[in-house]
Amino acid sequence: MIPHAELCVTSNFTFLRGASHPEELVKRAAELGLTAIAITDRNSVAGVVRAFSALKELARIAEEAGQGSPLPRLIPGARLVLTDSPVEWVALPTDLAAWSRLTRLLSLGKRRAEKGSCHIGLADLEEWGRGMVLIALPSDPLEATGFERDLRRIAARFAGQCFLGAAPLYDGQDQERLDRLAEISQATGMPKVAVGDVLMHRSNRRPLADVLTCIREGCTIDSIGDRRLANGEHRLKSGEELARIFHRYPAALRRTVEIADRCAFRMDQLCYQYPDEARDGETAQIRLERLAREGLHWRYPGGPPPKIVSRVEKELHLIAEVEYAPYFLTVYDIVSFARSKGILCQGRGSAANSVVCYLLGITEVPPESITLIFERFISKERGEPPDIDVDFEHERREEVIQWIYER
Repeated sequence: MIPHAELCVTSNFTFLRGASHPEELVKRAAELGLTAIAITDRNSVAGVVRAFSALKELARIAEEAGQGSPLPRLIPGARLVLTDSPVEWVALPTDLAAWSRLTRLLSLGKRRAEKGSCHIGLADLEEWGRGMVLIALPSDPLEATGFERDLRRIAARFAGQCFLGAAPLYDGQDQERLDRLAEISQATGMPKVAVGDVLMHRSNRRPLADVLTCIREGCTIDSIGDRRLANGEHRLKSGEELARIFHRYPAALRRTVEIADRCAFRMDQLCYQYPDEARDGETAQIRLERLAREGLHWRYPGGPPPKIVSRVEKELHLIAEVEYAPYFLTVYDIVSFARSKGILCQGRGSAANSVVCYLLGITEVPPESITLIFERFISKERGEPPDIDVDFEHERREEVIQWIYER
């Protein structure tokens, strides 16, 4: 098998353009033996979550079946459509910091535009593109001219990060098109890389893709004209298929794997980042411990039972170990605000199994009155943050929500 990574894939999370689910694309990439697949929706990273979950499920099935063949790696990314340039850019983060910059760039663009749109310019890409592999997708070089200036501008800003994407159109002119892209590559110093510009996992989705085009363009199948896909070739392909197309430019195919190897960021590196609840020189954990011990005196004026004291120390030790103190403090601050305004509220659910929640005033059920199963609330083995549900009186709930926004 010829190694190949598909670096430009549009899923159906690019509404009315992509004709396949991320799960279908990942599964087909595995069937074709691809080294990696990048999910790159238009000004969005929405499709990568489903793709990540599907790949985990494929790995589980393969492990249970005792199959040793490697699965493709998932490369999260986005296809950046700019407002001031005819060149689109596939952005592939190489590390966690670059992923953060990509998502901030997309947030910036979406906040500027009406819902459903995204306004990003060349200057924004220059500001936020560090640490990403950037693959240029210019207009058809046999028809369009003048875009080389934008290529040089971005290539000068991100030396060694930029590549020129070469996507066949299967219209009988691809060899001439690839030759012209090779000239542009030489002129701009951007190495050429093979991309499929994928819209579907198999060619039998072409009729669906045409229906999506009709909805997007506001026309019917009878009047779609040349907006219809010319063929079903915007599908995932094996390395062997692309090797035949790029037989005069084998380096363009090899670069797909080299680029995939550079993209070390993985979705499982992401975790929720709690707000920093340190205050007045106290770390979050120390502040939580102080509030919990103050709660012992508040809840038990006559002195807490030894069993409760032991339980508090056990809970605080585990909370420190899993670093959840900021979460408890965030909920404590919200509840404290509500009570300061006379807004009725009370914690419920599994949080009732926590003495710390009771001492902070989040829950109201005395722990000695029920059988506590703290592991229902926090378990180090489960590796998931606790779930503290708080009910607020519905007439004044909006006051709490607005305070949270301000805070």
